[in-house]
This record gives sequence, structure tokens and C-alpha cells, in this order.
Amino acid sequence: MIRSLAAAALVALSLSACATNTMPRDPAARTLAPRGEPSTVIAAELAFARAAREKGTWTAFREYATNDAVWPSPGWVNVQSSLQGQADPAQPIVWGPDLVWTSCDGSFGFSTGPATYPDGRKSRFATIWQRQNDGEYRWVIDQGFDLEDGYAAREMISGRKAECQKGQANRLRKIPRARRGEAWQSASSDDATLSWTTALAPDCRRTLIVTALSQGSMREVFRRTSSVPPVASGAPAPSC
Repeated sequence: MIRSLAAAALVALSLSACATNTMPRDPAARTLAPRGEPSTVIAAELAFARAAREKGTWTAFREYATNDAVWPSPGWVNVQSSLQGQADPAQPIVWGPDLVWTSCDGSFGFSTGPATYPDGRKSRFATIWQRQNDGEYRWVIDQGFDLEDGYAAREMISGRKAECQKGQANRLRKIPRARRGEAWQSASSDDATLSWTTALAPDCRRTLIVTALSQGSMREVFRRTSSVPPVASGAPAPSC
């Protein structure tokens, strides 16, 4: 009798466990469309800056840039090619973000903040990050501008996400593969909720404008114009 009761109890527990394991799950759990998370871009930017301090500036730049990433020198050049064979400087560039935007779908992000060079010069960096096929972020364009007068360090990093397009799908079967080989100085996210354009003047000054979908329309969230690139004494003025 005792063995029968024990067996019945075991059967009841087994059925209970089976019921628990077969509880219906949300079918959308595996098909939710990707969404932007500013914290992921912030984490990538902070890891990039830490790698520059620990591994060396140019080593970090090569590691965190895509193979088709560009930067001004003073016209647009491929980062990996321009850094090939470059030794890391004795002292790193030190930087950190104070503002980050992501597109609604998280395909691209924008980060900016102050940077300090080994000689004490200060600037403001502006970087566009792209989500790669493995889900990690790498940057496709990086450029610098004069740091605004009277800049005061912020206590917190401001992280913001663009609104989603009206009618944008909530589910997606497969995350689109990362685009390659584009003119990254002016482009937009996969869902067109984050866009940027860099105008290059004949004297090589750059004007970067970043816009994001906010309150139902594309609104400007960042604008900076660089100074004319410096030249060595006696050298001709740059031309772009």
C-alpha cells in the first residue's frame, strides 16, 4: 500500500513537471525585431577607449574599425590602410563618450565626447558605429572637431534612441547582414531612423550633421564644423 501511494505520488509529480515544461511560450520571443540599445554602443565605445590605454592607440583603432572604415586625412582615406605598420605612440589618446544615439533597429549608432591627446590638446570625437553580423559593434567612420569653449564634463552619459518608423515591423525572422563598402561619410541606418552627412569644403573643413527620428520627423541632434587642417610651415594649404 505504501509503495502504491509512493508510485502514485511520483506519477503526479512527473505529470506536473511535464505540464510545466509544455506551458505555451510567447511565439514572438524568438522573432522580435532587433531594437537599438544605447547601452550597447556605450559599452563598445568604453571598451575601445580602454583598449587604447591598455594595448595602444593605433592597435585599438585597428581592432575596433571595420575593414572599410574611413576617416579624414584630410580627404577620406581607409583607416586600416592608413594605419598599416604604424607603431603605437608612447602615450595614448584618452577619451570617453558624453552622448550616444542609436537607430530604432540598432543597426547603427552615433557617439561623441571629449578626447585628450598626449600633448594636452583637446578635441571632440564623433563616431558612427555599425552592428556586425556577430552582434558586436565596430565603427565605420571617426572624425574629430574642436572641443567647444567652456566645456564641462557631464556626470552621466546621455543615451538616446531614435523613434521607430510608423508601421515598422515588430518581428523579423533574420537580422540583416551588415552592409559593406559604402561611402560612410554620409549614410543612414538600415531603418532610416538615424542619418548623418559630412560635407567636405574645398579647404578641407568638414561639417558633420547627424539627424534622428524624433517626435515624428527627422531632427538634427548633432552639428559640428572642423577647423582647416593644420599644415607644416612652408607647406601648401590643403585642398579637398
